[in-house]
Amino acid sequence: MKIVILGAGQVGGSVAHILASEANDVTVVDVTAERLQALQDRLDLRTVCGHASHPGVLEQAGIADAEMLIALTDNDEVNMIACQIAYALFNTPTRIARVRASGYIAYQDRLFKNGAFPINVLISPEQLVTDYISRIIEHPGALQVLDFAEGQVRLVGVKAYEGSTLVGQALRTLPDRMPGIETRVAAIFRQGSPIVPEGDSLIEADDEVFFIAARKNTRAIIGELRKLDRMVKRLIIAGGGHIGARLAQALEERFQVKIIERDPVIARQLSEQLSRAIVLQGDAADENLLRQENIEQMDVFCAVTNDDEVNILSAMLAKRMGARKVMALINLVSYVDLVESSGIIDVAISPQQATIGSLLTHVRRGHVAKVHSLRRGAAEAIEAIAHGDYKTSKVVGRRIEEIRLPPGATIGAIARSDAVIICHHDTVIEADDHVILFLVDKKRVPEVERLFSVGATFL
Repeated sequence: MKIVILGAGQVGGSVAHILASEANDVTVVDVTAERLQALQDRLDLRTVCGHASHPGVLEQAGIADAEMLIALTDNDEVNMIACQIAYALFNTPTRIARVRASGYIAYQDRLFKNGAFPINVLISPEQLVTDYISRIIEHPGALQVLDFAEGQVRLVGVKAYEGSTLVGQALRTLPDRMPGIETRVAAIFRQGSPIVPEGDSLIEADDEVFFIAARKNTRAIIGELRKLDRMVKRLIIAGGGHIGARLAQALEERFQVKIIERDPVIARQLSEQLSRAIVLQGDAADENLLRQENIEQMDVFCAVTNDDEVNILSAMLAKRMGARKVMALINLVSYVDLVESSGIIDVAISPQQATIGSLLTHVRRGHVAKVHSLRRGAAEAIEAIAHGDYKTSKVVGRRIEEIRLPPGATIGAIARSDAVIICHHDTVIEADDHVILFLVDKKRVPEVERLFSVGATFL
């Protein structure tokens, strides 16, 4: 696929890395030559230095015969105008834009869905991250909580806790230990390496276990893998920017929320916008401030400032001072690797991973409805729709044991109308099923795409 990416920042660079590694024809446009040179030194792609919304620059980047434009610059207006130019002058089939400002998001139905701005897919990284953090807070003990099939199915990542009832048990014993609750372990990561789950596979302490279940059952299953963490009541949000403000608004009606913001102007604006959350003007890494706010009584400390170092250091300090669970927003991939491997922070949140998953949904072939990028892009969870019939499809009308899945791929669940079916070897896939797969090796994605593509005779 020929793709033009506008913006070579953290998100644009990460997207370019993933798409270029999958044999797409990628061109990146940015005004900063140094950023482009750094990408070219690492990746097999073209670059164009220039203003992303200028028609001549877009034409130089090959927009005339591109199948997709992904506008990811830091400027909402540039992204929106670039999509409009790509549509009006070059008739680019798919136009995706990152839009951050809440003022635009509030009117998205009127601005973007009725043709005022011809954007096929609107991506708000701040909203994606806010939703992601909210789901983790709502599920104490979870490392990741991902939705499929309009929220009917959830994929949850949990670290198995020493002393929990399932540690040391074979996966085949799950139904006996959780009667009435159907689930499927999609993957196990042990010391960073994937283990394909079999009936005889044992769960060990500190394993990262990904399970698939109906949304209503997820909390009960988390409790079996860990000592059931008490529900969250009190939390501190460090940083009152786009993400911090949205998170406070999303959580303040259900939790006791305090938000710390260094800038006095922004702090005052937040105090006027928020109805119940307490706004504190100060430094989130100030030990005295955290002590005054009883950090040791906090269930969650979530650092979401624009500075990775501040987020990491303030979260480490909060953990040392007694906060039960700490999370940090980290943009730099090398920092995410360092923090996750050391275990000094409970949850490292990568905006790029949340954004990339949303983008990949529109890049994947073979009737893919949703994609979540996992483990820093190494693994993927995919929701694919089964189309066709027994003659034209490689999956419809077949038992799962008959389907030639690529190595390391697991079919965990099917959403069929309003029902969630946890899959076993003899489960038969029907037309229009939403099939949830887990791939421990992202390089196998093309095989899954071909598996869910329909033969030429299907009408």
